[in-house]
Amino acid sequence: MLVDFNTLPDESRVWIYQANRSFTDQEIEEIQSRLTEFIQNWTAHGGDLESGYCIKYKRFIIIGLNQELNHATGCSIDASVNFIQQLEKDFSVDLLDKMNVSYKQGEFVAYKSLTDFRKMAKEKAVSKNTIVFNNLVNNIAEFKENWEVPASESWHNRFLN
Repeated sequence: MLVDFNTLPDESRVWIYQANRSFTDQEIEEIQSRLTEFIQNWTAHGGDLESGYCIKYKRFIIIGLNQELNHATGCSIDASVNFIQQLEKDFSVDLLDKMNVSYKQGEFVAYKSLTDFRKMAKEKAVSKNTIVFNNLVNNIAEFKENWEVPASESWHNRFLN
């Protein structure tokens, strides 16, 4: 059951998929259409999953699930991963690689491998104040408060001196 992402309760679970490049406006329209169709049909053991999505910075796909109504099951999570894998193939984009870092350079969102980000930290090209995207947040409350944070307030801090 598709609902507006912004109406989901703070306790709702989130999954964040970051792309290794920005989507074009045309790709975003197509992805939104596919997300709408997927979520309208997404179930767990036959029960509707109250879910919503948003796309941020033309680069992040965020899916939220109100677990007060129904919890995601292994099968429903597998279905969502399969859906994301299909998007990867159809749009020639990487959405599931967790070994990459997205961060802000002004209003621009940059994307680097963890190795390159580590190197940039050593070279002081990024600092404790660099805004990073903490894609490990678990729910909407954490997403609102701790998704876009200075590197010093995220797991990225381990790479900074």
